[in-house]
Amino acid sequence: MKFPCLLFLALPLLASAAPFTAIGDGEKLTYKVGFAIFSHAGDITIAGESETANGKDLARVTVDTRSRGIVRGLYEFDSKAEAVIDRPTGRLLSVHETGADPKRPIDNDFKIDYEKRRATYTDRVRTGRSGELPLPEGGDPLDLISALVQTREWNLKPGEKRDIVVQFARDFYAISIHAEGYEEVRTPMGRYKTLVLVPRMEKDPKGLFKRGGEIKVWIAQDDTRLPVKMQLKLRFGSATLSLSGYQKAAAVAAK
Repeated sequence: MKFPCLLFLALPLLASAAPFTAIGDGEKLTYKVGFAIFSHAGDITIAGESETANGKDLARVTVDTRSRGIVRGLYEFDSKAEAVIDRPTGRLLSVHETGADPKRPIDNDFKIDYEKRRATYTDRVRTGRSGELPLPEGGDPLDLISALVQTREWNLKPGEKRDIVVQFARDFYAISIHAEGYEEVRTPMGRYKTLVLVPRMEKDPKGLFKRGGEIKVWIAQDDTRLPVKMQLKLRFGSATLSLSGYQKAAAVAAK
């Protein structure tokens, strides 16, 4: 599993059963990525955009990932992932990812048909990975990208948890998000009081969760409710995302 993919697994996810309002038109979050001994191995930018297509009110959430500095010299990685969500229902419609790493280009799509209750994954580079799978029970899935910002609308208290369904790459994951407690953290944007969320795959763990990895997410306990820090610990090192820039959503014109 590649380094940038591991970073995305650090993002908390949830099933979408309500309108998607977690990221607004023009809103942007930028993260400084530290990995192992490298304090600034890359940058991740998450941005929201509103659009209308075929009479539907949609949210397009993009994630741009780029390695930098010494790490880029060792591992040149660029990726852009776009998730399209139906705003009124909060339903994920599709995810498209393009880019390249040192071994191969990246070009894949994940599309969901809610009437047929099936999803289709198409990989144009590694075609043998393409296929279909049924939508799982437990609520509509939300992709990893959009889930990062959706957590700001949760109201969990320490000791509580929330069960969710996650879409990542070509699979679905049933995950529980546990609220561990409050903690003060420092980021390039300043110091924050936060709630620590820990995703766990409690039934039939696979992937990162089966290999004993640990994920933590810190949610600011102020009006913004921003995810200001994330951390993924593995046997070969730790990846940390720290909020380094934030742009508010565009003001909504009064009707």
